[in-house]
Amino acid sequence: MTHDPDEDPEETDPEASELTHVDDAGDVQMVDVGAKPDTSRRAVARGTIHLSPSTIEAITTNEIGKGDVLATARVGAVQAVKHTWETIPMCHQIPITNVDTDFAVEDDRVTLTVAVETTGKTGCEMEALGGVTTGLNVVWDMVKAVEKDDDGQYPGTKIDAVEVVSKEKRQLEE
Repeated sequence: MTHDPDEDPEETDPEASELTHVDDAGDVQMVDVGAKPDTSRRAVARGTIHLSPSTIEAITTNEIGKGDVLATARVGAVQAVKHTWETIPMCHQIPITNVDTDFAVEDDRVTLTVAVETTGKTGCEMEALGGVTTGLNVVWDMVKAVEKDDDGQYPGTKIDAVEVVSKEKRQLEE
């Protein structure tokens, strides 16, 4: 059986039980994508960090002591996208052709959406997820001084709802 490592085997073949990252001896391995054709790919992921309303106000008025929170988080997200292959063991190094970041700031949260595009043999959803989680971690790092309570804890601060919103794959035009 030939398996596309970008497709969920349960989604494409309910009878499939092949593990693509494990060899016959049970050792983990990187999937060989060398024979696959190059395709245009796009993945979008998003996640949310919950913060106090006073922290949100400080972000929007650029009053956080460490600097511009969203600009710094944007840089962190892009860096994470470009380095995903170094932090997730079975990810391939892929050519990133575009990264878009979008922040939606609400009264008590910031939602980050990261879209990644590539042309290659494997998808970019892990890169989009890496961009989201790192970008949100950068927000947390930038605001932690104002988010702490009197005991130095973060009772209302949390990151959640991290998900792949979409992924697309289309054949290159000849």
